[in-house]
Amino acid sequence: MSDYQPIYTITPEILNLVYGIAKDLERIDIIKEQTLTPKLCRENRIRNIHSSLWIEANTLTLEQVTDVINGKKVNAPEKDILEAKNAYLAYQRLLDCDPYSVKDLLEQHRILMDSLKPDFGRFRDGNVGVFAGKIPIHVAPQAALVPDLMNNLMNWAKNIELPQIVKSCIFHYEFEFIHPFSDGNGRMGRMWQTLLLYQENTIFGWLPVEELVAENQQRYYNAINESTTKNDSAIFAKFMLELISKAVKNLKQQQDEKKNVGVNVGQNVGVKYEIIEAIKQNPHITAKELAAALDKTQRTIERHIKDLKEHGKLIRVGSDKTGYWEVAI
Repeated sequence: MSDYQPIYTITPEILNLVYGIAKDLERIDIIKEQTLTPKLCRENRIRNIHSSLWIEANTLTLEQVTDVINGKKVNAPEKDILEAKNAYLAYQRLLDCDPYSVKDLLEQHRILMDSLKPDFGRFRDGNVGVFAGKIPIHVAPQAALVPDLMNNLMNWAKNIELPQIVKSCIFHYEFEFIHPFSDGNGRMGRMWQTLLLYQENTIFGWLPVEELVAENQQRYYNAINESTTKNDSAIFAKFMLELISKAVKNLKQQQDEKKNVGVNVGQNVGVKYEIIEAIKQNPHITAKELAAALDKTQRTIERHIKDLKEHGKLIRVGSDKTGYWEVAI
């Protein structure tokens, strides 16, 4: 076993989150095939890709990312389009990778960053840091140490006896701390956590956890920074477990709604259903008010409303200022 030892504290809060996730997964597993249809899996994957790129300042909308993946022409910066194409190719082969293989990790980076960086598919050969303006937030280990650090991290992950869900979160933090590449570290770290989670339950290969990360982007960065400051990766692990728990609960809610209410909220993972129910109660409710009521960003609410309108489930009557909504389902 490697002598690489990430520092973390397994708190009662972490154990409770792991237990709750496991219980919810048990319920989902019973009719998993009905819950995760091929259409929903594809849509969730595209949402994850869009969210992970959006975190890294890619300007493409969800609709544009979908069009790029479907081979349609999109009026957007070439770099952003290439990032979307590369990410889709990388996610297409992700679940066939060995999560403990440095070779597979480098190949995924090669695909993800192809033609975007000259050193794609290779560990960085220069020193890097993360800055807020001119203030250094994190100075990564020296480049010469990176190959050994990554080999040791992989060996640690392969051999440590921890719940896989917890292990995936700690790995994600340690990966970002090492910062093994000159670019693409955030995308690769989130992608590799998905792969590690997939070893626990195949549902995680399609669950839109990265969308929740995007909705909580500042908290994501804060959790990384706090773990670094306090030298305890469990701080970041707890944050990620909360998002994973929320994603699983959303999927379980979707399953329960299909079973008990008969409302098809497949691609919505519960959010669109909540929007419709809120509008039934108050047809004059605004996107901003919906965001506050449902604990979502206004950007997320507006995207779901747009989709509901396009599918004929919501109708806007009157102007944006003085009009109201009609539910057509």
